Amino acid sequence: MSEKLKTTNGGVGSFLLRIVRQQIFIPIAALLILVLFNLIMDPSFFKITLSTNSAGNPVFSGYLITILDNASELAILAIGMTLVTASSGGQDISVGSAIAIAGSVLLRVLCGTNSRPEVLQAPIIVAFLACCFVAMLFGGFNGILVAYFRIQPMVATLILYTAGRSIAAWINNNELPIISDPTFGYYGNFIPGIPVPTPIFIALACMIIIALVLKFTNLGLYAQAAGINAHSSRLNGINPEVIKLISYMILGICVGVAGFIKVTRFSTINYSVVAKDIEMDAILAVALGGNALSGGKFNMGASIFGAYVIQFLTTTLYKLNVTSTALPAYKAIVVIVLVVLSAPTVRAKLSVLWKKIAPKKDVKEASADAA
Repeated sequence: MSEKLKTTNGGVGSFLLRIVRQQIFIPIAALLILVLFNLIMDPSFFKITLSTNSAGNPVFSGYLITILDNASELAILAIGMTLVTASSGGQDISVGSAIAIAGSVLLRVLCGTNSRPEVLQAPIIVAFLACCFVAMLFGGFNGILVAYFRIQPMVATLILYTAGRSIAAWINNNELPIISDPTFGYYGNFIPGIPVPTPIFIALACMIIIALVLKFTNLGLYAQAAGINAHSSRLNGINPEVIKLISYMILGICVGVAGFIKVTRFSTINYSVVAKDIEMDAILAVALGGNALSGGKFNMGASIFGAYVIQFLTTTLYKLNVTSTALPAYKAIVVIVLVVLSAPTVRAKLSVLWKKIAPKKDVKEASADAA
């Protein structure tokens, strides 16, 4: 009987405890709750249909496709925000404004001096590289303030957060350029003959690239070392300032890609509205992934997964006819609960509580089986 008690004690209780301790447990649990809620409220939420768009091309449609599509920019930003958080122990709150700048540069290169060009003034790839380069420079600017001037990340990025949208409007002389070339819209919508939204492929490509970078370089290890203890990392031959700068520049590239997608969705830009509040969602994606916002160890996959969970929540709230003005309040309530549950201190206390409860429960089950 003692062997049976030992087996039982080390069985269900230990297995559940190991699951709860996994960093990705919270976003998975949140996703399962949202899935269950939508299954009960409206099973058609998960229906995917093949229909035709306004151009007459076959495309997949449905809430799940919308989630995967609309979460693309957020998932890309979560990549850079995770590295910045891990290395600097702070967050960049200027990514929304930086997206406006990147999008404005993109349109400026394509339109030239004419805000309504009949023909593109430059190849799309050149404009894309230009917007990524400019976004990387602004990311580097934030990185220099944080790494070399020792300014707290949220304060340092507040500068661009405040001035970014004005800079974006200034780049195009306060005009709202419009691209009439239909091929430009392929990158933010659908490529003819491919029923899956193009942004999904762009996000997937970014995930593959960062996975390869983290696998074949020491960037992830160095970012964690710089975030945990910059002084100790320096003693071990790592330059924490350079690592922080690189992290912010990578976030800048992510901003450029996200800005490219945003602009190509509508073939124009609204400086005051584009990517509004997306910085908060990007930070929440990192937190929801179980990553400590104070820096250090991180899980890139969990952050990306958290981005899709947040978009799932957003789509669910829109389906319930929650107005856009009230949406942040509803999201805040749900996300605060999830983030608190994912906090290391809370999870540690829950683990201690489970250790006290689980053995008693297992002993009772074992005694019943023995009888």
